[in-house]
Amino acid sequence: MSSAAPGGLIGMTATSSSPAAHRRTFHHALANTLVASVVNATVWFAVTFWVYLETRSVFATGVVAGMFLGLTALSGVWFGGLVDRYRKRNVMLGSSAVSLVLYGASLVVYLAAGPEPFRDPASPVLWGLVLLLMSGVIVGNIRGIAMSTVVTLLVPESGRDRANGMVGTTTGVSFLVTSVISGLLIGLSGMLSVILVALALTAAVIVHLTALSIPEVRAVRTAGDDSHRTDLRGTIALVAAVPGLLALIAFSTINNFLGGILMALADPYGLSLVSVEVWGLLFGVLSTGFIIGGLLISKRGLGSNPVRTLLLANLVLWSVCSVFALRSSIVLLAVGFFIYLCVVPYAEASEQTVLQKVVPFERQGRVFGFAQSVEQAASPLTAFLISPIAQFVFVPFMTTGAGAEVLGPWFGTGPERGLALLFTIAGILGLILTLVAFASRHYRRLSRRYLEGAEQAAPVEPAAEPGGRELAAA
Repeated sequence: MSSAAPGGLIGMTATSSSPAAHRRTFHHALANTLVASVVNATVWFAVTFWVYLETRSVFATGVVAGMFLGLTALSGVWFGGLVDRYRKRNVMLGSSAVSLVLYGASLVVYLAAGPEPFRDPASPVLWGLVLLLMSGVIVGNIRGIAMSTVVTLLVPESGRDRANGMVGTTTGVSFLVTSVISGLLIGLSGMLSVILVALALTAAVIVHLTALSIPEVRAVRTAGDDSHRTDLRGTIALVAAVPGLLALIAFSTINNFLGGILMALADPYGLSLVSVEVWGLLFGVLSTGFIIGGLLISKRGLGSNPVRTLLLANLVLWSVCSVFALRSSIVLLAVGFFIYLCVVPYAEASEQTVLQKVVPFERQGRVFGFAQSVEQAASPLTAFLISPIAQFVFVPFMTTGAGAEVLGPWFGTGPERGLALLFTIAGILGLILTLVAFASRHYRRLSRRYLEGAEQAAPVEPAAEPGGRELAAA
């Protein structure tokens, strides 16, 4: 079959497929991505734990976080271009294959070096091993971009919000088990067990994905077509071409900047109220909120206008953030965090659903990659910046400074109240930002584009008749 398509697509080849087969394929791809994500996140957590335990250097662990931040920000647009240019299954296979090679090289370095070089935070061998392991983790980021386009590819527009909820559920499961697994493996035999498990499971992921067929047309580009260019300027132009889309990504990025305050200070605040054992157990229980939120979306969807759902979710998030630390209460903190984690999947799934509808399929990889680079870098950057501000400004302000005198009689005093004040300020700023977004023309334009725009048809291989002859798409 041969037909023309927007963006210069010609020469589509096809095999048989059906909606039921697409659903099964989506579930297999999602399970495969879940295992790969758990492996890569476990390596990331384990590297952070291991570097600190070996070197006892907080600065060294900060460098690991900075390495992740920098590599994520630099790679997103390029990864998105790869997703747009090649078949999604092949990109996911390539991602796991590169991770497997990097983890294998890490094993060689780890065994050959011996334990001594890893105890010196200035050791080139230590940082060479960290770079190999973190590169294996970063390469896995391409799977998140590819999975977002696989939803567009395999799931009808009416069901994509629920499918995105399922993706959010797997993210929650990964988040819940990763820190536990990495801690147990590091305690068992240091990085050796982590690398061996990563190698075994990554190989299993490759075997499973090799046997999986994701139906997708083979696209041949016309001469002079440059819609697959991966340069940053071209990607920004793609985003800017959709009314309100650049504002949506900017809104999510600012939200993540504010969310970085919670990322950096939640543990210190929680540990000021309860013991480390209680806090670890409690946070594990609270993390199920992410899974519950994803399951609710997969069951009920996001409503007719996911742009509106995104802003409503943020109103809830920032309202919770502004009140859960008004008193030094572990109960208030637990309830607030649970609600927060239940609602986060709504915000994330809403953005994914909007992008899948308003961005042409052949360009979605770069747009998702651009959003990943900008948005995922925001929270770690804020976490890096807010710690000294909390330590040297807000803690003294609420302990012995003017804040203790003015706010102390009703807000409380002490180091933890300085952290609490930061939470409250972040919540109020987030509420203001969301209300401004609700009143903006960007919100109205993007909502109109979503509600009135035609569905972006993904080039899925059409079904075949019993005799093998292809059925042309309607």
